Amino acid sequence: MNQQSGPQGSLVLSYLELRKAVGIIGFALPFVLAFGKMLLQGPGIEGSISGYYYTDLRNVFVGSLCAIGVFLMSYRGYGRQDTIAGYLGCVFAIGVACFPTTPSVDATPQETHIGTLHLTLAALLFLTLAYFSLRLFTKTDPEKTPTRQKLQRNTVYRVCGYTILACILSIAVVSLPPVKTRVEWLAPVFWLESLAVVAFGVSWLTKGETILKDDKRQERPSVALKESGL
Repeated sequence: MNQQSGPQGSLVLSYLELRKAVGIIGFALPFVLAFGKMLLQGPGIEGSISGYYYTDLRNVFVGSLCAIGVFLMSYRGYGRQDTIAGYLGCVFAIGVACFPTTPSVDATPQETHIGTLHLTLAALLFLTLAYFSLRLFTKTDPEKTPTRQKLQRNTVYRVCGYTILACILSIAVVSLPPVKTRVEWLAPVFWLESLAVVAFGVSWLTKGETILKDDKRQERPSVALKESGL
């Protein structure tokens, strides 16, 4: 990629670095929580990613979600819907961090209500992340011909987006009482949430051109800035 010089070029690079940062946090979060808890508190997997709120990794869980929320709020794409999606993603991510899931034992009625709100916000967050991958990231400047790498990136975005949606549906299925009692020992919600979060991370790493980067771009700085949605 031809690097643009001056303030505009720095702004383009900052967009790429922001996307990479979001992707790294998303990709690493399940691994950091799982292995961190094993190192600090002994073996065992929590029933869900949100369950790590009640472990020594609480600050990592909350801090990562808040960081993702701030990054989403800073996202700018082609149009108004990109900005709205970013703001909504920010609200949902920070909401998931601030309203913890229901404790697995001795939950009070208030904690149960908060846990229900947590699940709602988490589902909305995952749906927003899928929307980013399927609808926003696949856009291309109508004045440009998509490069081979851009078409390949679109394939990655779609795979990641549909993976997130499939995970949401699967979580709903394994949470049904008849199914839950049979598979709960496998911690399926944790693994499905982890897969969805990793897919989100891969999508944003691709958006940040960590992989499938264009071989060459001959753009004016003004076009490059508009390409923040590419």
